[in-house]
Amino acid sequence: MNDNLVKLFTAPNAKIKDAMKQMALSAEKILIVVDKDQHLLGTLTDGDIRRFILKKGGIKGQIDQCYRKTPIFLQAGDTRDQAKRLMIENKLEAIPVVDKDNHVIDILIWTKLFNGRETHVEKIDVPVVIMAGGKGVRLDPFTKILPKPLIPLGEKPIVEVIMDRYYKWGFYKFILVINHKKEMIKLYFSENSQPYEIELIEEDEYCGTVGGLYLLKAKIRSTFVLTNCDTLLEGDYGDFLNWHIENKNLLTIIGSHKEVAVPYGVLSMNNGALIKMVEKPKFDLFVNTGTYVMDQNIFNYLHDNESMDIDKLITKLQSKKANKVGVFPCWGKWFDIGQWDEYKKTLKSMGIEN
Repeated sequence: MNDNLVKLFTAPNAKIKDAMKQMALSAEKILIVVDKDQHLLGTLTDGDIRRFILKKGGIKGQIDQCYRKTPIFLQAGDTRDQAKRLMIENKLEAIPVVDKDNHVIDILIWTKLFNGRETHVEKIDVPVVIMAGGKGVRLDPFTKILPKPLIPLGEKPIVEVIMDRYYKWGFYKFILVINHKKEMIKLYFSENSQPYEIELIEEDEYCGTVGGLYLLKAKIRSTFVLTNCDTLLEGDYGDFLNWHIENKNLLTIIGSHKEVAVPYGVLSMNNGALIKMVEKPKFDLFVNTGTYVMDQNIFNYLHDNESMDIDKLITKLQSKKANKVGVFPCWGKWFDIGQWDEYKKTLKSMGIEN
């Protein structure tokens, strides 16, 4: 049995959390649910898990609560053209192949079947706004010399690595809101060419994490993506855009799964008496990645030269019942490069530093 095939197998009683980890390690968006004899029982996609998380409000549970029990599959001997047709018609990333006894004998992956993902990635006419005007105090003393967007990640600055990743998934319009050491940023982009469109918007005052968006009110007339210039996500960026549109959100927060361990014994008490002690507990949380999808109507809640951080904006939106603020849960790698420890982890993860 092919080892790469076995890595995509999972049992129907597997925990949601374990399936998330397995999917992240495999770098695929699908797992094949099989019994102990490797008969096909169903398929589990990242979308199936995401819907479960949003419905249940967490990741506790088993995949038998959400996997597809009537999977689309191919029979041994079916042609590659049949596989391509099924994948295109059903928007599948992968499709299992079974023999006459329903044993899974292969899995056809889109990227391999179509000789690379780029064959079906189309240009996405949605602007990506990068808030690149902050002082980057958490990266001191680097940012005493360079603005945070130009801190290097290998041979390129952070902001260019971010744009390259979006470009890979079809995004090609970028708007950078700049302020701190903006002349250096302007000089960098005037002397270096990129395969995508870049517009620099200068912020005169420091207006918080999202206040500077007001400068774009006359420029953006559609849904757009907003990201900090110090956050890196892995995954298909088009997925959270489509999720935002399908759910008709005003704002969608991209949330990343984090397992947080408390390195102490945690005490539960009542009236001074110990109820129980849990030694070094772990908690599963979804944290804000600093990446969002926003509807153009978001500009109605921003004002010229008003200082506004994202938490205050979200609170303002939630005070209006008609405004829908949603979450897109993801569990691929996410790095907050705006702090030293995470910056070093990012370098190591990218093979830049041992």
